[in-house]
Amino acid sequence: MAPRGAGRRRTCIGCRRARPVGELVRFAFVGERLQAGRALPGRGVYLCAGGDDCLRRASAPERLRRAFRRDVPRGVEDDLIAALGPVGHGVSPSARGR
Repeated sequence: MAPRGAGRRRTCIGCRRARPVGELVRFAFVGERLQAGRALPGRGVYLCAGGDDCLRRASAPERLRRAFRRDVPRGVEDDLIAALGPVGHGVSPSARGR
């Protein structure tokens, strides 16, 4: 039997490339805070793990607003950076969620 999620693909909001779910980090709003995790409720968006170009493109306020289909509070870009850790080093397993 294939592992759970095998074959599922999502699009990175930074580079707009479809990739397997395991290569991306899912973000969703919990209240007014943006958090990383696959099991979070609500509308989520995906971002390549460790891609500084994807992070730069994704942090544009208009792109975030469109992807989440809601107004995005100021400072959300900092939440993205904090969740991804140092750019180029990927994301810790705990930040990726389950």
